[in-house]
Amino acid sequence: MSFTVAAYSDAGSYAGGRRSLLKRLFTDPRIAPWLYLAPVLVTLIIWIYVPLFEAFQLSFYQWNMLPTAPKAFVGLENYRRLFILPEMQRALWNTAIYIIGLFPMSVIIPLAVAIFTQDLKGPLRNLYRTLIFVPMIIAPVVAAIVWRWLLNEDHGLVNHALVGLGLSKIGFLQDPKYALGTLIWITGWKLIGFSTLLFSAANASINPSYVEAARMDGATRWQIIRDIRLPLLSPTILLLSMMTILFGAQWSFTYINVLTHGGPLKSTTNIFYLLWDYGFGSLSVGWSSAAGMIAFAGFSAIAFVCLRLMQRRAVYDN
Repeated sequence: MSFTVAAYSDAGSYAGGRRSLLKRLFTDPRIAPWLYLAPVLVTLIIWIYVPLFEAFQLSFYQWNMLPTAPKAFVGLENYRRLFILPEMQRALWNTAIYIIGLFPMSVIIPLAVAIFTQDLKGPLRNLYRTLIFVPMIIAPVVAAIVWRWLLNEDHGLVNHALVGLGLSKIGFLQDPKYALGTLIWITGWKLIGFSTLLFSAANASINPSYVEAARMDGATRWQIIRDIRLPLLSPTILLLSMMTILFGAQWSFTYINVLTHGGPLKSTTNIFYLLWDYGFGSLSVGWSSAAGMIAFAGFSAIAFVCLRLMQRRAVYDN
């Protein structure tokens, strides 16, 4: 009996000591922050940095992803070949066009809509916000299929409307002259609601006393927009601009993959679709990893510049 009591006593002491140790760890200001951050840090290391390091290693090898196939070390040959490939040069150029083409629909138009509809009241305001946000909640693949049906050269509603107006049909997804612009439009159509809501929220958070003071001083509506609203919206403008630069071409990947597969004549491919095509189309893992490293290095440099620009140019309401 005494042995059993002693065992329970030892177990209770051990459990109490463990709870006391955990309590000290989670209340120690030097250790507690790292314990709370540990799950996120482990997730980042496992899902971001380990794959990134492995992709960097694979960029120096020639391999077809078969477990039984040997990896042949080729050094910088993958990078050299990529930079002289015409399709790589076309993909880089198209990536820049995607980014530039998305700016009006991800920044300029949403900013104008948010500012000039700020004074709407009642159900009309909720109606416009609902209508403009609907494209954002549609799954990208579903949106791509709907647009493929609408833009079909033979039976699409858009071409039927053009014929009804006395115009000729347009191969929106089949003609190299129109395919790239069409995919930019579809990608921007999906983003415009998200950007508008961000700008609307930021615009609504501006202290109304600034606007009232400016009106009392005789400022016009344009002067209020130029001197008060736009400067105080600069953090949101710069944030969405940075997101468009870093992710604009990546957002279009689904529509390229579903609608054009990089065609016609490579007119819609970009760096993200190209690295996917190398990796999972032709199973050229070395080329795919090298293309990924080129994209990573380029966009990392751009992100650094954008962050510095945000620190220097953004105006905050203190």
